[in-house]
Amino acid sequence: MNLKEKLSKHSLKTHAGLWLMLVAILAMESIACVQYFYTRATIKADAVYRAKSELRLAEQEINTAAVELEAAAKMLAKMAEFCLNDPDAMPGCVNMLFETLENVEGAGIAFVPDYFPQKGHWYEVYGTRNDQTEKRVAIRQIGGADHDYTQLEWFNNGLTKDHAYWSNPYADNEGAHTVVVTCSYPVRDADKRVVGVVCIDISLSKLKFIFDHLQVYPDSYYSIYTASGKDIVTPDTIPGRKYLVFDEEIDATGWKLSIIIPEDILFVELKRVGLIVNILMLLSLALLVFIMYRSTKNAIKMIDINNQKERMEGELEIAQTIQSAMLPKVFPPFADRPDLNIYGVVYPAKEVGGDLYDFYVRHDKLFFCVGDVSGKGVPASLVMAMIRSLFRSVSSHEEEANQIMQQMNNPLTEQNEQDMFVTLFVGVLDMETGVLNYCNGGHNAPVLVHKQETTKLDVLPNLPIGIMEGFEYIGQKAQIQRGDTIFLYTDGLTEAEDKNHTQYGEERMLNLLTKANGMSPRDIVETIQKDVDTFVNDAPQSDDLTMLAIRYQISAIVMRNDIQQIPTLAEWIEGLQVPTELSMPINLALEEIVCNVMLYAYPQRKDGKVFVEYSEKEDNQGKQLIFTISDTGIAFDPTQQKEVDTSLSAEDREIGGLGIHLVRQLMDEIRYERVDNKNILTLIKKINY
Repeated sequence: MNLKEKLSKHSLKTHAGLWLMLVAILAMESIACVQYFYTRATIKADAVYRAKSELRLAEQEINTAAVELEAAAKMLAKMAEFCLNDPDAMPGCVNMLFETLENVEGAGIAFVPDYFPQKGHWYEVYGTRNDQTEKRVAIRQIGGADHDYTQLEWFNNGLTKDHAYWSNPYADNEGAHTVVVTCSYPVRDADKRVVGVVCIDISLSKLKFIFDHLQVYPDSYYSIYTASGKDIVTPDTIPGRKYLVFDEEIDATGWKLSIIIPEDILFVELKRVGLIVNILMLLSLALLVFIMYRSTKNAIKMIDINNQKERMEGELEIAQTIQSAMLPKVFPPFADRPDLNIYGVVYPAKEVGGDLYDFYVRHDKLFFCVGDVSGKGVPASLVMAMIRSLFRSVSSHEEEANQIMQQMNNPLTEQNEQDMFVTLFVGVLDMETGVLNYCNGGHNAPVLVHKQETTKLDVLPNLPIGIMEGFEYIGQKAQIQRGDTIFLYTDGLTEAEDKNHTQYGEERMLNLLTKANGMSPRDIVETIQKDVDTFVNDAPQSDDLTMLAIRYQISAIVMRNDIQQIPTLAEWIEGLQVPTELSMPINLALEEIVCNVMLYAYPQRKDGKVFVEYSEKEDNQGKQLIFTISDTGIAFDPTQQKEVDTSLSAEDREIGGLGIHLVRQLMDEIRYERVDNKNILTLIKKINY
């Protein structure tokens, strides 16, 4: 981009900035209006919260006091019931109540008229505390014509209720000599008939102590109303003034408690909040101007940075494509090797990574490796490419795994200016004998999945390559059985972490491999990958992850056209675990066909291979054991041979044909076809149910 284009973009950004500033000013004015209403709503919500909290506290105090008085009334009723045979004991009962309660105005026991004839028509024993300091109690009989308690609310409701009853406030001129509310409770005789009522009085002045702390805001008020609407404590409000009213029901007494707050005092702080908002707006505008200045100043620089970023992203994408192309991607990889099944994947943590795997077949030997370059990103990917190239180059003329490792280590150490190293496992599997020649350079030990057993290969503690020049690497050997799977991986698998930084772990991997026994290499790798994805969930990938599964197939065998290979055929058939009674005839039939292929299919001195594959097919009629023998030799259809007349003597019969005759006698079906320059002969042995 030339200078003119950059300046043009700079001018456009300046005009856009001015429009942005204008929009910002309008937005801030709108914010100020919204802020006013928001602040008002917040203050009001705070008042509601505080009022409700105070109301709940007051409700708890009143409920506690009410429960205490109700319990005292019930206790006094029980004492009275116990002393019903002695009316003169009633004053003592009342006196005992005053010894346990301090905040009552008065208490008494009133009986139904003429219950105690000797005491007259009305009998109400009532006590009051004359002196709070000395706690002296005055007890007297106040029932009479001038104080007919039978006409009072608390007495009549006490007779009919089965529980404590709270009266409306009233002026008690005979007992407490003040305005009180009464908690009454029935007194019953031995036949459960109500014969009297206990009353405990509390004055309104005593109730007001509960509300001394109810000052949610200055000038706030409170009020209490009974269930019938009579006021116990009335608010001292000013006409014309607006108030917020909050109510709470008191469960024990049925009263309604209210807090009343003047609206005009709620929003005193609103002006100060408005001032703060205006100051913040000015500061925000100043900050916006500064940001616009810095943005304009750096506009051209940002354009250059974006261009560099786009170029780097393009280069990384090309690097990713190149790196991916270096790894084997066709699976199964060897169409002419039915005795071998392989599947591998690499999941880099970044666009490019430092993990690698590689494999190829040379002289009936499988050469393979798995490695992990220290670090990630582009530097690791470059080392990965060099390692893959070294592996191919060295293993093309060397078959000992430790020598391959050693010859890769020396050039990497010489050129290692960045002090990067590679953990590497190199293996050479002899496809004829199943012997695995391997060397491990500080890598995770591969896992061998064999039947129902899953074990880690024993590995020696060789150094990773790239650390020490001239290090002597020690190789090892292991016998691999047909049907075994070799599972190789990098530490990105076992060290995969979830969002809590818990690692996937080796134990979880081994358990899953045991369950996956018998699966194809692709299914094994995909099963583990799904389990890892489920484990880490949404946690970011922290390291490259590579998996390679190699299965030494039991269902197929590949032999050279060398008659010395025939004993391996019998061993392979034994490993298939076919029914014992069929093992011998199947071995004879296959040996006859394979020997003919080795002797006659290929021209003299020409190397060739014989492929034998095994499969099963089952239906309602029974099971079929299917053997497919294929070669790339001269076209020959043995099924076209004439039947041998075994009734003739050996001198009279034509030479040849006994081999295919034997196979026909031993097997149930024989089919031949020529496909893609291959002889394919299928032998079928049936097992009927």
